[in-house]
Amino acid sequence: MQDSAIVSSSTTPKDSAIVSSSTAMPDSAIVELYWNRDESAIQHTEQKYGRYLMKIAYNVLSDWDDSLESVNETYFKAWNSMPPHKPSVLSTFLGKITRELSIDMFRKQNRQKRTSSEYTISLDELEECISKGNHTEQQADLHILAESINAFLRTLSPEMRTIFVGRYYFMDSIREISNYYGMSESKVKSMLHRTRIALKNHLWKEGFLV
Repeated sequence: MQDSAIVSSSTTPKDSAIVSSSTAMPDSAIVELYWNRDESAIQHTEQKYGRYLMKIAYNVLSDWDDSLESVNETYFKAWNSMPPHKPSVLSTFLGKITRELSIDMFRKQNRQKRTSSEYTISLDELEECISKGNHTEQQADLHILAESINAFLRTLSPEMRTIFVGRYYFMDSIREISNYYGMSESKVKSMLHRTRIALKNHLWKEGFLV
């Protein structure tokens, strides 16, 4: 495959998460293009999910060029992953790849410094729930921890769950979340604060915090 997967220059990190277009190809058809080794799969992926992936990357990296590199690498990794993978929800599959690539790039670039981005800010907020001092990653299997957090998320209202995931998975800013839901930034901060406390109590009861 030629290195032709370049995000359009008109795409910006502040654009809507997923392009809504009547002409966008269904996920199943795009996945079939990947399986058939049809390079137009990249073009259709960029058309439908380019803005969404750039938003994820930019929230982690806070740099346009680095975000562009991460998204382009996502297309290549998706190309090499299908087959054998055949995702039913392509946006989730691609978003996970972009997030992992972007975080890996961020860590490599900032080993000696703490660069400010929505990624680092959201991590700082979550440290009150899973602090480095507790060495949670060393003491517990991460899969079990993830299952416990998912169980907690299922207890939340749909709105609060979406806000929490938006903040701590997609690294949406407080301002973005307040705009999405038409509420004040102070209300968003208060809702997230209460939810972090509830998560901390949940993890404590589950034995992840001591």
